[in-house]
Amino acid sequence: MKFDMHCHTKEGSLDGKLPLAEYVAILKKKGFQGMLITDHNSYNAYRYYKKHKQDSVFSDFTVLKGIEYDTIDAGHILVIMPEHIRLPLIELRGLPVSVLIDAVHFFGGILGPAHPCGEKYLSITNTRRYRKNPGILASFDFLETFNACEPAESNRQAAALAAKYNLPGFGGSDAHRADCAGLSFTSFDGNIKTESDLIRHIRARQPVSCGGEYYHGTTKEKIGKANDLLLYSFWLYNKTSALFRSHQRRAALNHYLELGVK
Repeated sequence: MKFDMHCHTKEGSLDGKLPLAEYVAILKKKGFQGMLITDHNSYNAYRYYKKHKQDSVFSDFTVLKGIEYDTIDAGHILVIMPEHIRLPLIELRGLPVSVLIDAVHFFGGILGPAHPCGEKYLSITNTRRYRKNPGILASFDFLETFNACEPAESNRQAAALAAKYNLPGFGGSDAHRADCAGLSFTSFDGNIKTESDLIRHIRARQPVSCGGEYYHGTTKEKIGKANDLLLYSFWLYNKTSALFRSHQRRAALNHYLELGVK
């Protein structure tokens, strides 16, 4: 089955321009059988899908619930939880990556860095956390090794790290607009219909391959060096937002760990 494993939507991401139904229609025309929704710290698009899943556009197509989580110290991490798990903690940005890894694995999910060799603040290998402990990559379940919005060298470096740590590589378009949707893919040698199917596939080390083509309309390409200011602004926003949500995160984590223990 052919999936786009990094998808942003209008319903779930502030910077998403593409409604979920249109995204699915584009992918179906390109021969995809599924997608992983990975909006920023939000499951809103998946909630929309659950309400409209009987619409004809969603027939014969697998829509999986994922998220692109903003850690406080290691950039963006793609998270996939089993379909029966409801974990509001994952929508509260700002966890340290070590806590995120433990929480996701505790509740049966899998996770891996998005664009791991990409831009400062957004990508794990360009963070202080990684420089202090590169071996943290061994704690993940996969790496994104082909991102259509990343330079070729960034993807080559990511693929080398996946090989070093013997991790499967995912491919995703990271699309926020229609002209980027479906530029990258991940192929699974198996029938993936639910999040649990995908998790079992990855944990059993079943075949995974990825690839695609590059998108040349990214914000970084359009604004050049001014992108550095944008990145710093994002870092500041992420830190501030994480601070405001610290009490919520702590309460949610304690609550769900208690439920898990029981």
